[in-house]
Amino acid sequence: MNRGKVYSVSSVNQYIKNMFSNEYALSVVFVKGEISNCKYHSSGHIYFTVKDEGSQLACVMFRGDRKGLGFTMENGQEIIVGGSINVYERDGKYQLYAKKIVLAGDGILAERYEQLKKKLESAGYFDPDRKLPIPKYVKRVGIVTAQTGAAVQDMINISTRRNPYVQLILYPAKVQGEGAAETIAAGIQTLDEAKVDVIIVGRGGGSMEDLWAFNEEIVADAVFACRTPVISAVGHETDFTITDFVADLRAPTPSAAAELAVYDVRQVLEELYDYEDRLARSILRQIETYSERLSFLEAKLKSCHPEHQIREQRQRLMNLEDRLCVVIRQACRDKKHEFALLAGRLDSVSPLKKLASGYAYVSDKDQNMIDSVHRVKKGEEVCVTFADGMVTAEVREITPSGKGGK
Repeated sequence: MNRGKVYSVSSVNQYIKNMFSNEYALSVVFVKGEISNCKYHSSGHIYFTVKDEGSQLACVMFRGDRKGLGFTMENGQEIIVGGSINVYERDGKYQLYAKKIVLAGDGILAERYEQLKKKLESAGYFDPDRKLPIPKYVKRVGIVTAQTGAAVQDMINISTRRNPYVQLILYPAKVQGEGAAETIAAGIQTLDEAKVDVIIVGRGGGSMEDLWAFNEEIVADAVFACRTPVISAVGHETDFTITDFVADLRAPTPSAAAELAVYDVRQVLEELYDYEDRLARSILRQIETYSERLSFLEAKLKSCHPEHQIREQRQRLMNLEDRLCVVIRQACRDKKHEFALLAGRLDSVSPLKKLASGYAYVSDKDQNMIDSVHRVKKGEEVCVTFADGMVTAEVREITPSGKGGK
């Protein structure tokens, strides 16, 4: 077998790139299509795909060319892209390097999305008042998603890590393509009849077409009619589907849905330990409070006991007795002193003292004092009292003095 010249991959890709670069028709081209797989990269570049019914074309708009972009690109929008088509040598793929992008009208999927959203919103499907609260402590969690894939594994891993005792019931549903919406709706109805505590409906990220099953009215009807709380977890945080609006709670990702649905048993145990500690401290405070109150009442009861009262009154009487004795002794001393003064004064005017000085006391026979010669008559008997005795005498003669005489 004859073999011609062998080229390296880089050489082939470079040759093809030169062909594209030299082709004038590809240097300036305008393409109309619907946006799919749109991603805003952290570098500032925008990577997306434009497609129609029969084919699709990879595109990129570099950060420096975004100045003329007057809207935020979203999956489903119909656009016209102006730029050049060339080869990306590293991957050996050709793509459209966009310089100008304008809206060509709403995309088919975006238009269907908005129409259904408006219809369901007017029918009350999105009303906050009809949304059910998510139970805090669940035992059985129903999951409607594909049986294989990262989404279901993430939900299983996170749920079992947070609470290994929770029961997970998986309804394996088709989440993309023809018939996906019907299997998702059937899964919601089946788990609702199984009386699980909460249902998670979701899948991993993807393009608008990949997530379209969750924008179908049959799925919205199933979520709306479900008597079990439903958490929607479709795609990434930036993806919004009709199911998100109808569900009782939207989770940004399937992993976040598992965290919202399944409580962390470790946190519950920590809360229980905290409650136990607070209860113990509260009981100890109550015991201390009532112990102090009991001691106070015990002391008060002792103070009211008859024996204590008797001792108190006895002590009080003893104190009063001591005070009375002091008062009596003082009064006796005062009276003795006063008596001595009166006795001295009385002694100074005592008749006996006068008699002892040579004076005599004269009275009639009836012991009435005679203090004047005019009170006696001649011949009457009088009594004359001396300091050492008494003499009875007869009045023989009365001689009045000149002073006061008749």
